[in-house]
Formats: sequence, C-alpha cells, structure tokens
Amino acid sequence: MTKHEVVTFKVDGSLLELMKGIENRSNFIRTALLRALENTCPLCRGSGILTPSKKEHWDKFSKQHSVKECGDCHELTIVCEKKK
Repeated sequence: MTKHEVVTFKVDGSLLELMKGIENRSNFIRTALLRALENTCPLCRGSGILTPSKKEHWDKFSKQHSVKECGDCHELTIVCEKKK
C-alpha cells in the first residue's frame, strides 16, 4: 500500500478566489504538478537558473550544438552541429 503524505502551501487571495470553483482542488493540484514536472527543463529542473557548474557544462556542450527555431512548430530546439 502506498503511503500518502499531506503537503500544504500558501496562496494569495486572488489565487484562492480562482480556485474556489474547483470541485476537487487536491486532484486538480496533483494533476497540475505532475504535468509541470513532466515538462521541467532537464538542466535547471524548473528553477530557470543554471548553476556555475551547469553553465560550464552547457558552454562545452554548446560548442557543438546550437539552439534554433523549428521551421514547423517555431519552438526552440537543440541541434547537433558536429560534422559526421
């Protein structure tokens, strides 16, 4: 059997007001967190900041890779520039 833990967090009044119409807030928050975690940057893990060590690794990696816009969906993507 899986042990469940209770996690609480504070929200401001405007967010609380927006959440009042949600029937099952726990399920909504759980689902939103899982979706966010599935789409978290593998380098910064969602912080939006690279530590000095991660930046150093990125700098080495980016010497043979570049970030370019996809011609189809227009999202940014990493492209290997290494010659074959």
